[in-house]
Amino acid sequence: MALNALFFRKTLIAGTGLFLCVFLVVHLSANCILLLPEDIARGMYNSYSTTLRESPLIKIVAYLLYLSIILHAVYALLITIRNRKAKPQKYIVNHASENSTWASRNMGILGSLILIFIVIHLVNFWARIKLGLGDIVALDVNGNKDVYAVTYSLFQNIYYVIFYTIMSVPLAFHLYHGFESGFKTLGFYHKKGLKLLAKISLGYALIMGIGFGIIPFIVYFK
Repeated sequence: MALNALFFRKTLIAGTGLFLCVFLVVHLSANCILLLPEDIARGMYNSYSTTLRESPLIKIVAYLLYLSIILHAVYALLITIRNRKAKPQKYIVNHASENSTWASRNMGILGSLILIFIVIHLVNFWARIKLGLGDIVALDVNGNKDVYAVTYSLFQNIYYVIFYTIMSVPLAFHLYHGFESGFKTLGFYHKKGLKLLAKISLGYALIMGIGFGIIPFIVYFK
């Protein structure tokens, strides 16, 4: 019974994690709009944001996203606690670095940092734009909420820029192990495919980490 519960938890973590990986691709693609000239970027970014808020289909996906974040965090915490209870005493000789990556051994810490980042990110954007908390968000010439202005003003604060950039590092490490581990948990163990999966995981993590880390700086100096 305990093994079935553990298998369910790991499968849930893998499934929600890979779903979040897909979301990050979409999110980074949208952020790339910020790199365009302002007269083009503002309209496109605000229109995109309006679609996310008003489309019934996207709303369903958004609720699945929120649920995935909660389930992923909760069940990852449960497994971390279980693993620590199973090994209350550290080994006298530990060669963990020879058998696993640094990221895999510190997924709990990396995940906690990312969760803190998500909360701050939601406060800065979601709570203000979706819930109307804080300063009123103006409308652009097309009648859409000027999310571009909100994002642009936030990334004119060098402290936020540095924070967002620094947090892209644990994100990259977390994705590097999590992407590959997620597929393995779901049963992907093709001999040649695993080597390709490892390369894809590294490439994906680098793209996401560098992408989310560098865009705030580009906007700041833009």
